[in-house]
Amino acid sequence: MKTLYLDCNMGAAGDMLSAALLELLPPEERPGFIDELNALGIPGVEFTAQPSVKCGITGTHMEVSVNGHTEGEEHHHEHEHHEHEHHHEHGHTHGHHHSGMHDIEHIVSGHLNVSEKVKSDVLAVYGLIAQAESHAHGVPVTEIHFHEVGAMDAVADVTAVCLLMDRLSPEQVIVSPVHVGSGQVRCAHGILPVPAPATAHILTGVPIYGGEIEGELCTPTGAALLKHFATKFGGMPIMTLLQVGYGMGSKDFEAANCVRAMLGEA
Repeated sequence: MKTLYLDCNMGAAGDMLSAALLELLPPEERPGFIDELNALGIPGVEFTAQPSVKCGITGTHMEVSVNGHTEGEEHHHEHEHHEHEHHHEHGHTHGHHHSGMHDIEHIVSGHLNVSEKVKSDVLAVYGLIAQAESHAHGVPVTEIHFHEVGAMDAVADVTAVCLLMDRLSPEQVIVSPVHVGSGQVRCAHGILPVPAPATAHILTGVPIYGGEIEGELCTPTGAALLKHFATKFGGMPIMTLLQVGYGMGSKDFEAANCVRAMLGEA
């Protein structure tokens, strides 16, 4: 049985998952896949896959720029879930465009040049994020607004992972217990505990752990992708290993900041 094992001992973020899965494609197919991502029609988004070294291991970092701007991971995490402001709280006075779930559905259903299966995966993952934000902030899903750059960045990450999952089509996806990090994260609303409330809500029912490493290791996007695609959570199964991919985060820690994806026959 074609099996994908995701090793999340440094958590997971959308860009790390997409980079790890990209490395499971044959090397000659990767540039074409990036071209395919860039031709999808996500407003203002450009993907580049760059070699990245963490603790001496070489992997890939997936960089997403939105209208020419790339966000650092820390900033990207803040946008990713804590600039999901509610319009009654901040209004639209500060010059940023905000996207609600309705806008995300419009982009995915109306503009994305992907199969219906991939569209439904993207919307299901986004639905998990919107429900978690709604639960964390105590407002209806219809009032959750994603900050423009963070929203397009996350749409890009989610779409890339959904497309790669479709391309690789594993028969089962087993995910290790997820390392969420520890400490606190600063965000638009103030200082919150790690895992952030939305992430914790998404990871309900999932084996998770903290530890010595301070910082937010698992983002809402990463959590939602794992929750959507995992057929089960647990240790690595006995399998004949065919391919290994390393998806690198932007930050440096004492441990290699990566998601390891292992494809094999179980």
